Amino acid sequence: MNLRKHYLAGCLSIALAAPGGAFAQEQGQSLESAANDPTASITAYQFSDIYTPSYHNSTADGNTLQFRMAYPFRLGDLNNIFRITVPYISDSPSGASGLSDITIFNLATFDRSWGRFGVGAVALLPTGASGLSTEKWGLGPAAGFVAQQPWGSLGLFNQNIFTVAGKSSFPDVNISIIQPILNASLDNGWSIGTSEMTITYDWDRNEFISLPLGVAVKKLHRFDKTPVQFSLSYEHNFYDKSVAPKDTLNFTVKLLVPR
Repeated sequence: MNLRKHYLAGCLSIALAAPGGAFAQEQGQSLESAANDPTASITAYQFSDIYTPSYHNSTADGNTLQFRMAYPFRLGDLNNIFRITVPYISDSPSGASGLSDITIFNLATFDRSWGRFGVGAVALLPTGASGLSTEKWGLGPAAGFVAQQPWGSLGLFNQNIFTVAGKSSFPDVNISIIQPILNASLDNGWSIGTSEMTITYDWDRNEFISLPLGVAVKKLHRFDKTPVQFSLSYEHNFYDKSVAPKDTLNFTVKLLVPR
């Protein structure tokens, strides 16, 4: 088993998690609901501190600082959401630190009476420092939906990365990620739901390499006219066959810029 590949695949799963953050006033969607909806069109700047106090098959801990930007735009008659995620690993089981691989994502979204769905593509860029990069270029399809409910929202996202180029001495990255989305709106800007929960399947190994289960609590607060969402989540990963995150805490601050 390539332990390095599985560790980096775990980092990639975190980077590929679909973010909440959409706002469509024309549909009457509230900002509180939209902040947890990854299919709509709001500009969002997200800063996360992802701490892993324990790993399977390792006594080390780890930490990742992550910046993510989501930017909506129109291309012809289509609404699109472009997203870039830049992870910086400040601590890892190997002791290495530095920039990890960047992922970019574009989703064309389509409004429906029940909510919204989208189709698009995701790409992996081998920008990471030595020991923190897959050294592979990856590309694949992405699709998902979010259905609005009186109590909140539910949905599902799927993203796929398949190696298209890179250093032949490094193992390919051929993974699929399924992310369930469930959020319940509470009073005064509070909400509760699933954590990022990026369930990851490795096509080379023919097995799941990430099986997380977690919960997130979020609070939307307005500083004057600027909405900011704070979130704290806990996640446990049941995959334990390699050096993989066991327990993860994620604190995120997201600045929202409604159109």
